[in-house]
Amino acid sequence: MSKLLFFLFISLSAFAQKSSNILEQLLLSHPDKFKKLTDNPAKYRLQILYTQIDRDAKNKPTLTTYSYRSDSNEYFYPASTVKLAASVLALEKLNSLKIAKSSTFHTLKNRPSQLEIKTDLSAKSGLPSVEHYIKKILLVSDNEAYNRLYEFLGQRPFNETMLSKGFNGVRLTHRLQTPLPRLENQYTNPIQLVDASGKVAYDQPEDFNNKPYSASTPILIGKGNMNDAGKVEDKPLDFSLKNAYPLEAQHEFLKRLMFPEAFLAKDRFQLSKDDYAFLYRYMSMYPSESKDPVYTDEYATYCKFLYYGSEKNAPLNPKIRIFNKVGDAYGFLLDNAYVVDFDKKIEFIVTAVLLCNEDEIFNDEKYDYDSIGFPFYKNLGQVIYDYEVNRPKKHLPNLERLKFDYTN
Repeated sequence: MSKLLFFLFISLSAFAQKSSNILEQLLLSHPDKFKKLTDNPAKYRLQILYTQIDRDAKNKPTLTTYSYRSDSNEYFYPASTVKLAASVLALEKLNSLKIAKSSTFHTLKNRPSQLEIKTDLSAKSGLPSVEHYIKKILLVSDNEAYNRLYEFLGQRPFNETMLSKGFNGVRLTHRLQTPLPRLENQYTNPIQLVDASGKVAYDQPEDFNNKPYSASTPILIGKGNMNDAGKVEDKPLDFSLKNAYPLEAQHEFLKRLMFPEAFLAKDRFQLSKDDYAFLYRYMSMYPSESKDPVYTDEYATYCKFLYYGSEKNAPLNPKIRIFNKVGDAYGFLLDNAYVVDFDKKIEFIVTAVLLCNEDEIFNDEKYDYDSIGFPFYKNLGQVIYDYEVNRPKKHLPNLERLKFDYTN
């Protein structure tokens, strides 16, 4: 081996070791917070990705990502994290059709299992739209709003678009919180988009995916699962027909969304400046700040797991905003978040998943979110935040583009 090749090999090896160890060092240096998980990370299916952002003199970002057990072959159920992808792709589709996101969205039906929806009482106008559905997704992770976008995108186009953008290992097979046979999820509703004058601007017929998606082999997790009769069966749950969205793909999706300037034009989303501002605003807004729709029951930090956990009365740091999408189902708890502190000029991205199911029984609704999951996210966010406070930066970021007026 030549000296040059040997030097490159050593350099790359050192970089790989560095990439895998920064997160591990942070976790291991706080055993009071993380020892239960780091002692047995495979049991909890713990995976974390953490991206540092460094700016140059012109504010251009350089993104450096570190990992802890990130493995696209280790399955987890992605829950509501798929909704951010649906939101972005729905906006892209509207742009390709040259139709405003505020256009009235009529969901029609062509099969008994389908819903017809022409009104939305949560909207001030009383009318549904892609814009309003995305608001509900980003503010409170609304399942029905996601289902309407799933139908708008179509099962096969949704999957193929994600793959064409380089998000590997993604499998989007079903509506959420709507138990339907596999075949019915292959069908998506006819849809009409109506412009402000009342004219039908787009008429989408029912779509059918004749090549259904599934994992190539069974994905068996747990020791048992509760059947529809309420009895626990001593066999693992098979996730092979359910959604899949690997952590690396989620993290990459958020990086491209928050930092389009760091990627080649061909890898950016086909979104307008207004689209980006709209997404950023509602990703970072607290439900209690929203005027349309209005939420009175959700606490301020609802859906902000990282840094705040699940504390309903947690004191808000007025300088911090979290641009994120969370998920929780089957005991899997996830957050995919870009965290910003405008005062201290801090910014970082963390994407993580862990399984909170100590008894390893699925579908019994006895998951350990409160005792394991939410404390983990609160601690993880705060530990990395504290690390970032002290991390030297040659140039502080200009974060003005991320400041929004949430009062109107």
